[in-house]
Amino acid sequence: MTRLDVAPPESEGPVACDGPRALVVEAREVPLGGVRGMEVHRTLPHRALPMVGAWCFLDRFGPQDTLMRVEPHPHIGLQTVTWPIVGEVRHRDAVGSDVVVRPGALNLMTSGAGIAHSEYSVGEGPIPLDALQLWVALPEARRHGSPAFERHEDLPVLDLGDGADAVVVMGDLGGVVSPATVHTPIVGAELRLPAGVDVRLPLHPHWEYALSGITGVAVVETGMDAVDADAARRSAPAIEPGHTASVDHTRLVYLGKGRDHVVVRSDEGARLFLLGGEPFEADIVMWWNFVGRTHDEIVEAREAWEAHADRFGAVVDHGPERIPAPPLPAVRLTPRRRR
Repeated sequence: MTRLDVAPPESEGPVACDGPRALVVEAREVPLGGVRGMEVHRTLPHRALPMVGAWCFLDRFGPQDTLMRVEPHPHIGLQTVTWPIVGEVRHRDAVGSDVVVRPGALNLMTSGAGIAHSEYSVGEGPIPLDALQLWVALPEARRHGSPAFERHEDLPVLDLGDGADAVVVMGDLGGVVSPATVHTPIVGAELRLPAGVDVRLPLHPHWEYALSGITGVAVVETGMDAVDADAARRSAPAIEPGHTASVDHTRLVYLGKGRDHVVVRSDEGARLFLLGGEPFEADIVMWWNFVGRTHDEIVEAREAWEAHADRFGAVVDHGPERIPAPPLPAVRLTPRRRR
């Protein structure tokens, strides 16, 4: 997935990751790949929350009927995690992958030092389409390596009791481990909650976590009043007093770290996506489709893409069509450091 909102970081700093939190991030609408008629909502990154573990990006495109045409574009320093909800998307990349992305299957692309890919909806006209697109920042030991792609159609499931379960998409949840390749301690899981059941979700106390809605509405017991992320740095009052926070497709609730479990409930049933992991090893600089550590790394990657350098390869079954890199901002890019 390519992003267009490439303005320099805002001056407000992120919230600290030093204990339990109940921070509510409201999704914002953004353009995608030049197709401005396509509905896309983003919760990560946010100026108050740049990352959750190694997770540094979360888009929801849909639900909608649309024709998706995202031409070849580059990535560095990350893994793309595509988790379809409705519809089919054709993924092609520079390591020779040409697959149709369908609900229930994980499609994981590791950029390493550089890769290019494209995404087209299947067919020549608008189709029902809904999916999560997430990025995982790569650690120093892997971010300069070779690109790769893998697909997993048989993912393990953690039984949470009373009809609730979790599909472990990435990493480890409650001792259930996904077959997908990870490079930092992490979890990404789809939670399926039946109606009217209190579900105890096991957590690692040294990891940080967040919950994002897919379908339905759920309530998470946070142990503290929920605070609006857009007002958090202004010491604004709680938005949902009562030590709970609601989660739906427009919201992400950041839980911080220091918890060994959390209880979630949905009166009518819901699907949620859990993000979590060990706090990341470094502050990152993220601009356009690149995750690096310094301004100079981003400049170098942008220049390589514009020069059609071999670094990113050629996307299978594509001609000269590609998404050009936007201009860099007139400031030096710096990481958003947590304090």
